[in-house]
Parts: sequence; C-alpha cells; structure tokens
Amino acid sequence: MTEAKKEPGAQFGVNLDERSSAFLGALFDKFHFSFQQRKQLAEFASDFEAWDETPVYELLADERCGLNFNKAKFNNAGKNPSGEQIFNFVREVWLDLKSRPHSYASFKSDYAPRKFEISSFRADRIALGRCPVASENTRCCNLLTLDAVNSCGFDCSYCAIGSFYKQGKIGFDENFAANLARLRLDPARSYHIGTGQSSDSLMWGDRFGILSALCDFAARHENVILELKSKSNNIRFFLQREIPRNLIVTFSLNTPAIIANEEHLSASLDARLAAAEALAERGILVGFHLHPMVWYEGWQSDYGALFERLLRSFDPSGVAMVSLGTLTFIKPVVKKLRSRGLRSKILQMPLADANGKLSYPLQIKRELFKFAADALSSWRERVFFYLCMEDASLWREVLGHEYESNDAFEEAMKAAYFAKIRQC
Repeated sequence: MTEAKKEPGAQFGVNLDERSSAFLGALFDKFHFSFQQRKQLAEFASDFEAWDETPVYELLADERCGLNFNKAKFNNAGKNPSGEQIFNFVREVWLDLKSRPHSYASFKSDYAPRKFEISSFRADRIALGRCPVASENTRCCNLLTLDAVNSCGFDCSYCAIGSFYKQGKIGFDENFAANLARLRLDPARSYHIGTGQSSDSLMWGDRFGILSALCDFAARHENVILELKSKSNNIRFFLQREIPRNLIVTFSLNTPAIIANEEHLSASLDARLAAAEALAERGILVGFHLHPMVWYEGWQSDYGALFERLLRSFDPSGVAMVSLGTLTFIKPVVKKLRSRGLRSKILQMPLADANGKLSYPLQIKRELFKFAADALSSWRERVFFYLCMEDASLWREVLGHEYESNDAFEEAMKAAYFAKIRQC
C-alpha cells in the first residue's frame, strides 16, 4: 500500500475513529492538499474527537460524493470549494476552540482504565538527577530527583511520564533500600531531594520497602530536605511510625472538574485534603502544588473554592510551601497524547512558545497565578510561595519579588523549609 493510501491516523501518528478516518481518506482523494495540510487536518480531526467537539465529518459534508459537504459554510457558496478553503475553514474552527476557555459542563471523558504491569529489577546504584524540566530560561529551584519507582500507576491526561517509560510498565528496584543506604552525600552541603518526578510518591505505599528506606535516609541525613509529592491519599505508612522532621509530604491539588476529567485513577480532592490534614495533625510538614492550573470555563469559582478550603483547613505554620504552575509540553509529548486517542480537553488551549516548550501565553498565566496568589495572600508571610518552571518575568507581578538566579531561588527555598523543619 502506498503512503497516500494509508489510513490517515496511522499515516500521521494520531488516533482517529473509523468514521473520521474514512471521511479524511475520501477528502484527501477528492481535493488537493499538501503533505503538511493533510497532516494538520488529521491532527485537527483527532483533536475534535479528543475534545468531544463537533467531528470533522459534521463540519464538512458533500452530498455529491457521499460526504454531504456543506458549501454554505464558505464565502463562494454555490461553487466548488478548493482544498485551500477547506483547510482554512477547519483550521479556523480548531483555532477558535483553542482561543477561549473550554467547558467540562457536558464533556464525556469516556475513560477506560488502563492495565498496569508490575515488575522488578535490580539496579547497582542510585543516582541523583536534576529536575527533568530544568532550564536556565525559566526560574528553577534546582531540585534533585530520586527515582524510587519507574513510571506511574495514575493516568493523568497531561502527564509526560508515559513518554519516558514503556507504556503500562511499572518498575521497582529490589535493591532500592541497599542502594540508597550506600548513597554518599557531602555533610557540609544542604540538599533538596524529591521523589515525585518519575512516579507518585505515596500510591505504592511501602512496597519493596521504599518508604521505609526513604525515612531511614532522611533520618541519617539532617542536611537533606526529602520531599514526597503525591496525588494519592495512601498515608497509612505515615500514621504507623515516627517520621523524620526533614521529610515533607506535598500534594498536587486541582479542582474537582480537572481531577474527574483529566487526573484519572488519582485520589479525589476531598481524599487528598483529608490525607494532608491527617499528616499535619501528626506534625508532619505538608505542602501544596497548584500545578497544573487549567484555564477553563468556571476556573475562577472552582479554584477560588479550593483556596478557601486550604485557608479554612490548614494552619500555615504546618505548611512548608505553595507552588503555582500550569501546563507545559514538549512537542513529543503533544504527539504522544494525540496518539493515545484519550478523551481529554487538555490540548484545547492556546499554545505559545515558552522557552522552547509549549504553554499558555504569558497573559493567561499571569491571570491564573495572580488569582491564586491574591486568594492565598494571608499565607504569604508564613508559607514559601514560588512559581514552578515559569518565566522569570512573571515573578514580580504575581508574587511581588523575583530571584536573580536559580541558585538564589534554591537557597531561599531551602532556608525557608529548614526554618519550618526546626519549628516542628
């Protein structure tokens, strides 16, 4: 079969249902499109399906060739439209859908849980890595990462983890505890280490002794801030033993609309907040990542209600940090998301260049983050606030200050965290 006759979804690496695929195939046969136009039309059609918007075969119809093409949508009604006009029309619809906040009011995610395969391996050492999205062009806290588990059992529609590991495969290092015990650190230096970059930090509990090993590691190294980041409510381990003061548990929070439609298999907002409250009551420092904040219809009221719950439920003396961030993609991740065929509105957003990646334009980020910072203003003097991997230009307007370098940001963060640890 020649390339031109391949099914459009397979040809261009996107997931299309049978009807959209057949429609595009017929459209490509009838009208002249360049290779790039065919590729983009396939991507537009895939996005319409993922976003639960009007499919491409309902946007375009031509009764003469069985496609019921509706010429009335074009300026030259009564004449045969050209391929260029067809392409431009579909592209304009696609751009319009991305240019305004999308709605979850009638969205049907149609999510079918994935099956995950658990396996184990034996690594010969543990290495501390840099944050995988670190960049000199954005303000970064220089977080060191510790991969306790390879890949995640949650299935957030926007997550990049699935692009770095084999799909559906969860890997545990049977030597993790022994390898971590052998890790040598400089006692004269302070460290901020996180375990939530390659998998959720809590969802697996103490499987393979991971949490036990991390607690022992934190207890041995008082110069380390060990941060576990989670969308889980699996805190049983922390309620059954003493936890070192320098181990903090942070929760990624979002609105019920985003959790229900985009953060598949993760704990509900109520469950995450209840888990954070239980830990705080035991004297364990907690923190909150409002990341990714998503621009959708009703975001102000939904995030506003979330912020009110935080202020009502937590004493800022037991909260180490609040981070603000939003959706940011590299192009291979966008391609991967499209290839899955998952119902999701995450890519229904205006994408602008963000230091070589793709994210919201700065004006939308400014609106999201300023809203959050203002709503939580009563915590600002007692909790460390920061923007996670965002353009340095946003800091002063959102938080009222900025850091001259990533190193300065890192030192300020560690100083604030250690001050809270000493108060515990």
